[in-house]
Amino acid sequence: MPGKIRQYFSDRKDDMQDYAGGGGVIGKVVLALLVVYLLVTTVLGMYWSSEPDTFSVREHTRTLASDMGREPVAGFATTATMIQLAETLLEKPGGYVSNDIFPPGLWMDNMPNWEYGVLVQLRDLSRAMRRDISRSQSQSAEDPDLIIAEPQFHFDSGSWAIPSTEREYRRGIDALHRYLDRLSHPEQPNAQFFARADNLNNWLADLETRLGSLSRTLGESVGKASVSEAMANLNPDDPLQEETGGAEVKTSWTKIDDVFYEARGSAWALLHIFRAIEVDFRKVLQDKNAMASVKQIIIELEGTQGAMWSPVILNGSGFGVLANHSLTMAAYLSRANAAISDMRDLLSRG
Repeated sequence: MPGKIRQYFSDRKDDMQDYAGGGGVIGKVVLALLVVYLLVTTVLGMYWSSEPDTFSVREHTRTLASDMGREPVAGFATTATMIQLAETLLEKPGGYVSNDIFPPGLWMDNMPNWEYGVLVQLRDLSRAMRRDISRSQSQSAEDPDLIIAEPQFHFDSGSWAIPSTEREYRRGIDALHRYLDRLSHPEQPNAQFFARADNLNNWLADLETRLGSLSRTLGESVGKASVSEAMANLNPDDPLQEETGGAEVKTSWTKIDDVFYEARGSAWALLHIFRAIEVDFRKVLQDKNAMASVKQIIIELEGTQGAMWSPVILNGSGFGVLANHSLTMAAYLSRANAAISDMRDLLSRG
């Protein structure tokens, strides 16, 4: 009997060793698969983080008009550019990643901020198209397709299901396609695009505040005194009192790259939009002597799209040894904003 007991426990020990050995093999396989998965997602993340190249607005307009068998009437370039910008968001490498819930999109933050910058410009321009540019006066009816397109681009940028962001933005793109088809239809032109100075000026006013905010936030990468607090500390009854500055406002180091890529995405979209405006608003720009301002804006926006040779966004002190990419971007946007201010002044003159 004792021999049988010893044999029983010996058999059980062998079974446990076999089980442990099998478990070890499974664990190694799982670990190897996990490592491969992480490597693949890392490479994909690097590829998906590549920003789309700029495209020729004039060439794209000619190609699309030829494909549709239409003439590029006023408004064709601007609408075609809006469609291309929106489609780029959805069809670039990796597609739209702002609402991804799995790696590598889940880990990425630069590209989602770039996408948001583009999206903000699409939203502002689609609102201007619906509110002003497609209407002859304040009592005119809004365009039925722009009524659909504008709120679609304002849909939650982070929704991944029921409904997905991509699906809602695609509906906005389809509405723009229908508007463009009606706008360029030779027999039934029941869509309108009024390339007037006041319409353009209204959109530029909104854009001026957008770029001003971006430039300010970019500049805060090195810290600045709070103007509101500094003003609150002034004593109006004693002009000789020593001024006291407010608390320093500084962008968190974890947000510096987010702000930078949002600005870079906005500038990428605006570069193409202004190239389209140069085409569709050419007559009014020439009449107002504002063509030079548009050219200056385009030159500054082109500067924002320079190749990034650094793997990270550097945040030097401005006059220090290291570069400060945020201040460089802020300089380009500030100069573009100054040209926009000059342009608005010219457009508002009789």
